[in-house]
Amino acid sequence: MINVSEQHAPRSLIVTLYGAYGRFMPGPVPVAELIRLLAAVGVDAPSVRSSVSRLKRRGLLLPARTAQGAAGYELSPEACQLLDDGDRRVYAAAPPPPDEGWVLAVFSVPESERQKRHVLRSRLAGLGFGSAAPGVWVAPARLYEESRHTLERLRLDPYVDFFRGEHLGFAATVESVSRWWDLAAIAKEHEAFLDQHARVLHAWEKRADTPPEEAYRDYLVALDSWRHLPYTDPGLPAHLLPADWPGVRSAAVFQGLHARLRDAGATFAGV
Repeated sequence: MINVSEQHAPRSLIVTLYGAYGRFMPGPVPVAELIRLLAAVGVDAPSVRSSVSRLKRRGLLLPARTAQGAAGYELSPEACQLLDDGDRRVYAAAPPPPDEGWVLAVFSVPESERQKRHVLRSRLAGLGFGSAAPGVWVAPARLYEESRHTLERLRLDPYVDFFRGEHLGFAATVESVSRWWDLAAIAKEHEAFLDQHARVLHAWEKRADTPPEEAYRDYLVALDSWRHLPYTDPGLPAHLLPADWPGVRSAAVFQGLHARLRDAGATFAGV
């Protein structure tokens, strides 16, 4: 059994569990089942209950009874939209198109509400936007729909205008991209994922069997690590990135683990 590190906090693992398996279960997930499934990755029952309470207060989980009358939790509509939006990034297998263009988010916040400036900056950064100038943020065009949903959900949309466009200079786009995003920091996150999970994939590739509980454990932990990366890394076209970009390798490792472990893990999860 693995030790749950700060990277794999119980609250994060619960969200990952619902994203991978819980939302496909018939009806609410019983509390006892949540405790069983999180125990497989080293989370004790008190931590599960505490984390579920926090997610409930945030409006992501709703208390509900199963058909048998047991206490359980289901995803709120907001959480369902979050996970549906996230699927397009987390499970994307195709490389980004080389010429999709950009979406610009331009925001202006009155001085009387200046605390919302920090919220907007942090949310846009968390969606994968890079900072082109004060109040001007840029991202690949495909991130528009999810970004719109997020800002509407947070009631920040009155402060933002979105535009689509292409970069015309004066600096070369590859040079501008290196200013808009901290590519070195993003590369380090990919390397950290590879350090933790590439050896796991290599070990599975040497095996002929796929025991459901082991598959579930390794997949849930890998998915919990991976699902944040497509938000840190906006998925820029290869010609705008440094040579031997580690994101290509980390995506291949995740896709390999997903293909090998996800369905076997579903057996253990009861999906």
